[in-house]
Amino acid sequence: MNYAAVDQTLAHLHKVDIPAEATSKMKLQPPVSANAPDFVHQVTAQMIAGKGDMIPVSKMPIDGTYPLGTTKWEKRNIALDVPVWDMETCIQCNKCVIVCPHATIRAKIYDEKLLVNAPETFKATKFRSKDYGENMLYSLQVAVEDCTGCALCVDVCPAKNKKETRLKAINMAEQMPIREEERANWDYFLEIPELDRKLIKVDKIKDSQFLEPLFEFSGACAGCGETPYVKLASQLFGDRMVVANATGCSSIYGGNLPTTPWSANKDGRGPAWSNSLFEDNAEFGFGFRLAIDKHNGQAIVYLKKLAGEIGEQLVNDIVNADQKDEAGIYEQRLRVEAVNAKLNEMLNAGARDSADDINQLLSLSDYLVKKSVWIMGGDGWAYDIGFGGLDHVLASGKNVNVLVLDTEVYSNTGGQCSKATPRAAVAKFAAAGKSAAKKDLGLMAMSYGNVYVAKIAMGANDQHTVRVFLEAEAYDGPSLIIAYSHCIAHGINMGTAMQNQKAAVDSGYWPLYRYHPDWAAEGKNPFKLESKGLKIPLREYAYMETRYKMLTKTHPQLAEELMVEAQEDVVKRWNQYEFLASEKPKEK
Repeated sequence: MNYAAVDQTLAHLHKVDIPAEATSKMKLQPPVSANAPDFVHQVTAQMIAGKGDMIPVSKMPIDGTYPLGTTKWEKRNIALDVPVWDMETCIQCNKCVIVCPHATIRAKIYDEKLLVNAPETFKATKFRSKDYGENMLYSLQVAVEDCTGCALCVDVCPAKNKKETRLKAINMAEQMPIREEERANWDYFLEIPELDRKLIKVDKIKDSQFLEPLFEFSGACAGCGETPYVKLASQLFGDRMVVANATGCSSIYGGNLPTTPWSANKDGRGPAWSNSLFEDNAEFGFGFRLAIDKHNGQAIVYLKKLAGEIGEQLVNDIVNADQKDEAGIYEQRLRVEAVNAKLNEMLNAGARDSADDINQLLSLSDYLVKKSVWIMGGDGWAYDIGFGGLDHVLASGKNVNVLVLDTEVYSNTGGQCSKATPRAAVAKFAAAGKSAAKKDLGLMAMSYGNVYVAKIAMGANDQHTVRVFLEAEAYDGPSLIIAYSHCIAHGINMGTAMQNQKAAVDSGYWPLYRYHPDWAAEGKNPFKLESKGLKIPLREYAYMETRYKMLTKTHPQLAEELMVEAQEDVVKRWNQYEFLASEKPKEK
């Protein structure tokens, strides 16, 4: 295929005459939007324009900390075709929103009064539920200048246009003719207030996608399989997230210069993100947990010390607060605000004897609100180079959440084989196909008994994916989520890659399950196998992808032998999981 591509390139070379003068009416777009902050104009825009060497040192962040949410100012306009919403056909399921790798499709519901000054081309329709009030409107809006044109949204859309069956509720159309009007529509859409988080039923797909994403417009590949999971985590927990990110794809699209996709909400709350080395990211994130717990403990000491002045009831409510959901977090924030107000009132009244304690508590009070620690990275980190540290952190019993974005190869460095690479797949350093089975990271973690473990694939079951994220974060202990992440290195059509995820699950190769230690404490089986059996043979899934199929061209006999062994791997592992799921808990 590569040789053919070179031959066809040579065969189609032709001369292009350079005109004496430019006749195009198009003009190059400025590096960033005109309304971007000063830092973005003075630093970020200069880097984008290739003038980074001209930036004075005095303009650079003195401590290396960069502002959040700068990708929204970089309007790349790289997609020739973008999604266009057909509100008459739409069933308002929000599946297109959850799968969008770059957070360029958003949904909002709002009062119809907010449409008064809307642009003429802005689309809105009646919201089909009364869960959030009467006469609410629903809008689905695309940021066409930030979209990469991957078309995943179109592929997953379940709604069919009855008049023209080839069309759905969202369809691809040329970007250029609608760029200006959609720019105005997007700006207007952003001005519509976000729905109150504590009212949203976050355990449902449709409702969860009304949450504002705090990870947006990254530089990940078009159709990326990793970023929908990262974006979902930012929607659910972003206003209190602290992220330790292993070097790899997720660190490059997550924190590369010149722009940063991690952002903040209107209250200035957003994920705090930092990247660590490939080999020690788990320990790095573990340090976050230990530091946060220490600060929380210190805050409680000062809180109790000043309980007489603050109020015993308020102190008890803060110390014993249930912060497992949005409502609990919201109530705790109100309590902490009340404490801060009381402390400032005490300082203003001249409380000299306790001034040091008051100032200490003011500096630590934010740690009384739950912080969600996330350790993220790819399979090269989690299965291979960083596994020793990951194992150590999971064994600690501390409340950390680990998200493994499993592409089954070292994606960022060119697709090298890892211990997550499946048998029979071709990768760098496994040119004749991987001869050993994939390492079972989840089963290893389950052996500790106190680690929440789940395997997910958004393309196969998006509801299961949301449920797992919520359970993992709420669990007071270590959690491990292993997420099937399709990748360009698999040699697939990225616009239909959610079908590959579904096929992986249907074949039994990627079983969906949850292992919850709390269920064991309740006298239940802690393991639930949530896939529906071996619906298709492994080869039906595998040969959708070049990483498997290419071996049939180069080593056909070996390919057949390895595929037979790989099918045996699937059956053996499936039987093992079925046995775990069928075990009855021992009576106490």
